[in-house]
Amino acid sequence: MSRRLVVAITGASGAIYGVRLLQWLAQQPDWRTDLVVTPSGWLTIQHELGLRRAEVEALADVAHNVRDIGATIASGSYRSAGMVVAPCSMRTLAAIAHGLADNLVTRAADVMLKERRRLVLLPRETPLHLGHLRNLTAVTEMGAIVLPPVPAFYHRPSTIDDLVNHTVGRTLDLFDIDHAGLVARWQGMRPAPADAMPAAMAQEETR
Repeated sequence: MSRRLVVAITGASGAIYGVRLLQWLAQQPDWRTDLVVTPSGWLTIQHELGLRRAEVEALADVAHNVRDIGATIASGSYRSAGMVVAPCSMRTLAAIAHGLADNLVTRAADVMLKERRRLVLLPRETPLHLGHLRNLTAVTEMGAIVLPPVPAFYHRPSTIDDLVNHTVGRTLDLFDIDHAGLVARWQGMRPAPADAMPAAMAQEETR
């Protein structure tokens, strides 16, 4: 039986995270996606990626209007594995933190929390003021997982795609979704060759 994941894209920078997630899930035969995008999210998608609405909606199995509070994903009786908001704007974060189910994104997120399903938020803002930090704490205390799309460098990324894929891979891990071929897993630290070390360090190693 196919499992469902709700994917929301809001108006913060980083629309590529939500789109890349949809692209990967579209290749997984055992997963189906419900997509909902805020008006600001559509503006960001067009500005950052140059994609048309129809192109993005075609990546999902079902695309919902953000104003459709009567949509399936607005009800706890609609079964899903959880929801990802990627990226999550500070406005959306605040609404989730304070239970303001004022559009389909925040209503669906509220459903995930009340049904004790996994809700993963990728907040993209910097620097953070105290209000942001308090809202991040609030959603964590309510059961959400905060996954900031902060790039890692231990896997030696050489392209923007490498950075994006790493964050998307970490997101997929939270739902036990295979991402082999998207990003390599950490295999442990290997000793560097002596000629790659500073001279002082190399001398210390030989003592």
